[in-house]
Order: sequence, then structure tokens, then C-alpha cells
Amino acid sequence: MQKVLVIEDNKDNLRLITYALERHGFEVIAADTGMKGVELAVSTHPYFIIMDINLPDIDGYEATRRIRGSKANGDIPIIAITSYAMSGDSDRIIAAGCNGYFEKPIDPLTITDKILELLDQIKGYPGTKKEQP
Repeated sequence: MQKVLVIEDNKDNLRLITYALERHGFEVIAADTGMKGVELAVSTHPYFIIMDINLPDIDGYEATRRIRGSKANGDIPIIAITSYAMSGDSDRIIAAGCNGYFEKPIDPLTITDKILELLDQIKGYPGTKKEQP
């Protein structure tokens, strides 16, 4: 089972994304602050990371930059899921080192498929699509 790190401080949002990811067979590791997220990224080397931007200590931009500069796999996909949807926010998210982002609220029935599609588009990242019968 592949581990996914979810860095999210809102318990309801964490529960929702955890439900969606576990339905697809992922094991979810959670952090409720940016600092804890950076520490877990380094210590667990997750398959990919879901990053909230608005966190209580360091924000998701800074957490992403620290993960990119750490001993964690620098190429690990980091996907922001955020309520930030103002003009320019997507550019800031990508510039910080995220590979993509989705806006909240998310649909727990479709978000994992969207995440897997994004992972498949990342050059050099192993395919994640399940074999069709």
C-alpha cells in the first residue's frame, strides 16, 4: 500500500480527503501543521503529498519549499488543495514547488481520480493508473 502524506489543519477537510484516498487503496499519513508535514515528508518518503496552503505555523508555500530543499525526495509530487482561488494564486502555488492544485471544496467521489490524472501527467513519475479488466 502506497503512503500519501496529507498536510491539512482542518479536521473536516482531512477526514474528507482521507476517505477519498483510502477508497483507492492509499495509506494516509496526516500532519496538521506545515512543520510536522516537512518532518513527515523527510521521515516517511510518501508517494505524493497533498498540501493545504493556509496552515497554522508555516504556510503551505514555505512547507513546500522546505520539502523541496530537504532530504526528502525532491521530485515527490506535491499537490495543493486549497481555498485560494484568486488571480495569481495558482502561479504562486506552482512557483513554490507544487506540481498542481485543486480548489476546495473537493468532491470525495472524484478527487482521487483527478489526482491520479495529474500524477500521470508529471514527467518521469511512475504511472498510477490501475489496470482495467
